[in-house]
Amino acid sequence: MPTRSWLGVVIGLGASLSLVPPAHAEEPAAVVKRGAEEHAAGSTESADAALESGLEEATAAYCEALNGRHFETLAEQWTAGAELIEGGGRVAGRDAIMASIRGWVEANPESRLEIRLERVKVLSPTVARVGGVMGFTRKPGAKTVETRFESLRVHENGAWRLAESIVEPSQVEALEGLSWMVGTWKASDPRNGTSVEATYQRVAGGHLILGGVRYRSTDDAARDGGDVDVVELIHPDKTTGTVRSWVFDSTGARAEGVFETDGTVFNRRFVGTTADGATATVSRWVQLIVPTGEGKCTMQSIERSLDGEPLPDRPPLHFTRVK
Repeated sequence: MPTRSWLGVVIGLGASLSLVPPAHAEEPAAVVKRGAEEHAAGSTESADAALESGLEEATAAYCEALNGRHFETLAEQWTAGAELIEGGGRVAGRDAIMASIRGWVEANPESRLEIRLERVKVLSPTVARVGGVMGFTRKPGAKTVETRFESLRVHENGAWRLAESIVEPSQVEALEGLSWMVGTWKASDPRNGTSVEATYQRVAGGHLILGGVRYRSTDDAARDGGDVDVVELIHPDKTTGTVRSWVFDSTGARAEGVFETDGTVFNRRFVGTTADGATATVSRWVQLIVPTGEGKCTMQSIERSLDGEPLPDRPPLHFTRVK
């Protein structure tokens, strides 16, 4: 499930889980085809203007419901088989979309949404495409982050509902969901007392997170490999918004990974090559990253293997931000 931007999370795209829409739900392509057939008979300008007014009201109601945390009302804005797409990720089904929205809002309780419609294309009295700009702030006074969207709305049971929404990825914005990592963190390995210090900073105009991790051993830890220095690069893909990570360490090992998230918990799924002189060649693991409160997080390496042979999970490291 590639990481999606926090804009996508708020409108529902918390993770690109390929959930299957309910069997009774009509696919977006079928909705468009049906709408075009219905509209073929023609419509008056005044009728289209009335429809556009209804679409604008539905958009305003969406913002009001999200900003007011009226989740039941917000759920009614989506069809049962709605799809939400950002870059290479997709969430299908109203329940999955609402679960992502709730999780993200709980983690960002002061966030607010504004939507500016720029395009409305009425396809039929019951089907329309809309597009524009979404702007989000995490908390009062914070910088507004904007991204573009295109949505398909259908008139169903007396209301304009979202059947499909496509969000355009933004490189800088894609890293906003990881901005909490910026700073210096410290932890101690419970196995042997090795101290771990990790520092992350936004560089290159905000397009990149640069990380440095230092493992400093005790005498007992020296037998496990001693001191290790790590350099990390975290960068979003321009086309898909997927956040990728590269790791290089002082043993000669390197790895490449992809961030995954449900909006509140983050995974980095790595594949890499081993240290100089190691007999094994290919290493794989998942780094589980869980923010646990203001200035605290937990990181743990799980699903580890060397050349396909499974290894036990590492114990979690409990980090505290020191600056």
